[in-house]
Amino acid sequence: MGKVSNWVFRGKEFTEEMIPEGAVGFVYKMSIPDSNGEPLFYYIGKKNFFADVKTKLGKKELPTDKRLKTYKRVKKTTYKNYVSSNETIKDHVKNGGSLTRVILKVCFSKTELTYYEAKYLFCMNAIEDPMYLNSNILGKFYRKKNE
Repeated sequence: MGKVSNWVFRGKEFTEEMIPEGAVGFVYKMSIPDSNGEPLFYYIGKKNFFADVKTKLGKKELPTDKRLKTYKRVKKTTYKNYVSSNETIKDHVKNGGSLTRVILKVCFSKTELTYYEAKYLFCMNAIEDPMYLNSNILGKFYRKKNE
């Protein structure tokens, strides 16, 4: 696996203690640098801080009534080791490439998260600029076929 930077927010390394109360996730910008550290490609996306994960209950915790749930939900942080949903970035890191990760905006609802991801994609012209690996915005606006 390649060298993946820690998450950076406002010029500082982002830690779990910096997650504001009530925050849901963040919009990020990843870049693949060349050998001189200059960005070759960018990718903009969104990521939730936590995921509800089902974990099975142990024998002692199981309810006596078989109709009740046999699992509990646990919140787990999922952003720390996240690379990307983009296949080009995943392959790049898997093959030893480096990656820088910057948090652009922390959001407090899923709606806000989707809005700001779309806003950054439009404002940074990600669909038309060949330096961006994004292929669509909201599944409605796509890169031209010949690019």
